Amino acid sequence: MQFIYVTIFLIYAPKEKRIQLMKLVALLDVGFPGVVVAVTLLAIHGNMRLTVVGILCAALTIGMYASPLAVMRTVIKTKSVKYMPFFLSFFLFLNATVWSIYAVLVKDFYIGVPNGIGFILGSAQLILYAIYKNQSAASKLEESTEEAEEDGSAHLVKGDVEIGSYNVEDENQLKNRTIARGRSLPKPPVSRQYSLQKIMKTLSMSP
Repeated sequence: MQFIYVTIFLIYAPKEKRIQLMKLVALLDVGFPGVVVAVTLLAIHGNMRLTVVGILCAALTIGMYASPLAVMRTVIKTKSVKYMPFFLSFFLFLNATVWSIYAVLVKDFYIGVPNGIGFILGSAQLILYAIYKNQSAASKLEESTEEAEEDGSAHLVKGDVEIGSYNVEDENQLKNRTIARGRSLPKPPVSRQYSLQKIMKTLSMSP
């Protein structure tokens, strides 16, 4: 399953980091286990072999349980559990708890120490999740409210701009209409203008 996870991660990783990550995977996931197997089989014998392999297993198990520490730091910094997957933290805690009980029953030091540390780290993760879960929900509500307010203000501004553009267009249309009407008014004919002048003269010359 871990091989599938790493493969999916490499498939969808950014192109700039993919080659670097593939080198890291080849070094740690292929080269390191091969060296461990070769050294323990060829150079180490007897009880020393069990001790070396047991210490390596304990160190790697502690590293697995400590890997979410970076996420815990992000949760404390952002006060949000968005970056902490709950089921991963829960099952790491459950796994560490069961293995710790088993280590106590069989009195195995190499199983008990790393899983006891994992139990403490898993408990810290769940406590952190419980503390910041409500704050994360409240922050999500505030973000949605702010987005709704921003959308509403954007619609209002857009409406004002549209209304302003409509007013300008209406004024332009009215001006064009008045100009068009002024131009379209019929002018009196020249004969009618001269007849009016004759009537005025006649009236002024009469007693």
